[in-house]
Amino acid sequence: AGDDIMTAPAVLVIGSCLILGSLGKPSFPEQEKDPKFWNTWAQQTLKNALSLQTLNQNKAKNLIFFLGDGMGVPTVTAARILKGQLSGQSGEETQLEMDKFPFVSLAKTYNTNAQVADSAGTATAFLCGVKANEGTVGVSAAAVRSQCNTTKGNEVTSILKWAKDAGKSVGLVTTTRVNHATPSASYAHSVDRDWLSDSAMPAEAVQDGCKDIARQLFENIPDINVIMGGGRKYMFPKNQVDVEYPDTAKYSGTRKDGRNLVGEWIEKMENKNGHYVWNKKQLLSLNPNNVDYLLGLFEPEDMTYDLERNPETDPSLTEMVEVAIKILKKNPNGFYLLVEGGRIDHGHHEGKAKQALYEAVEMDRAISRAGLMTSIHDTLTIVTADHSHVFNFGGYTHRGNTIFGLAPAVSDVDQKPFTAILYGNGPGYKLVNGGRENVSAIDYQENNYQAQAAVPLSMETHGGEDVAVFAKGPMAHLLHGVHEQNYIPHVMAYASCIGQNRQHCAGHNQGSRLRPALPSIAALFTLIRLLF
Repeated sequence: AGDDIMTAPAVLVIGSCLILGSLGKPSFPEQEKDPKFWNTWAQQTLKNALSLQTLNQNKAKNLIFFLGDGMGVPTVTAARILKGQLSGQSGEETQLEMDKFPFVSLAKTYNTNAQVADSAGTATAFLCGVKANEGTVGVSAAAVRSQCNTTKGNEVTSILKWAKDAGKSVGLVTTTRVNHATPSASYAHSVDRDWLSDSAMPAEAVQDGCKDIARQLFENIPDINVIMGGGRKYMFPKNQVDVEYPDTAKYSGTRKDGRNLVGEWIEKMENKNGHYVWNKKQLLSLNPNNVDYLLGLFEPEDMTYDLERNPETDPSLTEMVEVAIKILKKNPNGFYLLVEGGRIDHGHHEGKAKQALYEAVEMDRAISRAGLMTSIHDTLTIVTADHSHVFNFGGYTHRGNTIFGLAPAVSDVDQKPFTAILYGNGPGYKLVNGGRENVSAIDYQENNYQAQAAVPLSMETHGGEDVAVFAKGPMAHLLHGVHEQNYIPHVMAYASCIGQNRQHCAGHNQGSRLRPALPSIAALFTLIRLLF
């Protein structure tokens, strides 16, 4: 319904923008001057909102969790404008896919020991249902970062494991390394997010029996159905050259224990319809009907930014998500899928807003594709962020101003222009002759331009404000108001009758409270009644 509501106004907006733009008139559509335009749109939205009083209390057969790493509310808004501008609109009136979700709440992102969170402690919260210390994954706050001997007894399990234990197919897809902070909380118990392979661990930690995260990916939950992202070099013996970059030493294997984790996985999956791929051609040549297990490692480290991606050799996030869902949805018990737009965060850390926002727009495409492949009747989809960044845009820009453009007036203090996008801190801080750089003398719309920052840092920092949580599908209404971040997987588990809180799924109340969605059977009975 939300899609239909936007269609007519969006077409009018686009058409009017093009006409008025060519005439040099105001940069907003003519019909926006008429109160009837806004009143009609609002009334249609109100009508749609009233229909939501009939809550979807079906049982969620499938669970899809989209995590935009570092995708705070300013990033969502800027990505929305960029999406619209990429399709010829002014951008502000555009809808992201997540904007169409009927339920929105806020999540408090702090870690147990940090006011401004990191991606490891937050991942433990939104995947394992327990808040944790920064820098740790899959362990409670009783575990101390980098202290191996605090691991045992403090492990916490994730919704991926709860889903697997319930007989569902499970998968994780990321644009970072598959053993990076966010995905690793799905399967690992590590007191240090940086223990990516054994070569990154202190000798003492290895001697004390702690395992690196790459090894835990294959050993802790041995039958994860779909694993896709970067991170090849952590899976191969030290100095083994990379298949794609044989002449680049930094991409060679890192493992001191001499193990070839990919080779071991291939051998184990020999008779289980398992496939390993490392490029787009191999991925897209697979027939998902003949694949039960997929390991796709497309880069030695993180995958490339979408703006720099080679479309011939590297799959997009949307392409990975499509293949993942085709494989996972074959399970009659349903599936759980974690999808991370992980490099939104990296773009911001580097002060490269253009990279970050294009990553967010690509994740929006992936959300759209997942929506087309599933149904709100039986699939709970949640989109959120782990934390925000000190990123924003302002400067009283006019309607339709390119999101990467200048504010309309120069500073009344130093009389120099400034871009709408700015960072509170980061590598974009630069002094020229003792003053702020004059951005009109440089290409501020270049892909890797680092937006000006107030405080000089080699890497920009996270932000501490709440993040938005968008939800659609069965039990989506349970995400409302302001919640602790660790509440999210409890809602997903409740909706799908896995993990804790399963008493509401059994007995006499199941039919009225949580019922499997059978829209096709209902439609069939309706057809029979009409025919006879």
